[in-house]
Amino acid sequence: MIRVFIVDDHAMLRRGIREILMDGGGIEVVGEAADYNELRTRMRGLQIDIMLIDVNLPGKNGIDILKTLREENPRLKALMLSMYPEDQYALRAFKAGAYGYLNKASAPERLLDAVTQIMAGRKFITPEIAQALAENLATDNNEDQSHNKLSDREFQTLCLMASGKRLADIAVALSLSPKTVSVYRARILEKMGMTNNAELTHYALKHKLVE
Repeated sequence: MIRVFIVDDHAMLRRGIREILMDGGGIEVVGEAADYNELRTRMRGLQIDIMLIDVNLPGKNGIDILKTLREENPRLKALMLSMYPEDQYALRAFKAGAYGYLNKASAPERLLDAVTQIMAGRKFITPEIAQALAENLATDNNEDQSHNKLSDREFQTLCLMASGKRLADIAVALSLSPKTVSVYRARILEKMGMTNNAELTHYALKHKLVE
């Protein structure tokens, strides 16, 4: 029996994921949490084989959570789930130690396949991720990718800004104060050598960081 713990802030999505896993057979959902604090409380004393973690969580985001958990337990196996396209967050997820990355729009069979492969100790890489990896390597050989200088939270902020979100909306989406988001914006501009949102948006579109 594969013991899975789900971390996602949307109860309906957790329920859907639970049902897909349970219907697959041989998988038991041993716990659920909506954020990092709840995760720390509910995972105590549990035996967990694989953790499913949403990238976009309130407060501490999924990739930061994964980094923290793997510092405590380097053998932790985690599958990152997200609505973001593979070319936005998959590479960061794998660098943080994820065993796989799956878009939430994927077919249920892919989720079951991912859990099975990860349990067997293999990395789960979809064709979309393989393509993103290939494009990233090709781009790295030809030009500097300034967004790689950003922290995960700064990168998340960049993508939201380039999507046309206002700072106030970004603050709500990331469970941050508007002042903190402004600080992130200033850091992004400084690290990327840019002066305004228009330049950031142009860069994000050019590098396919937003649709």
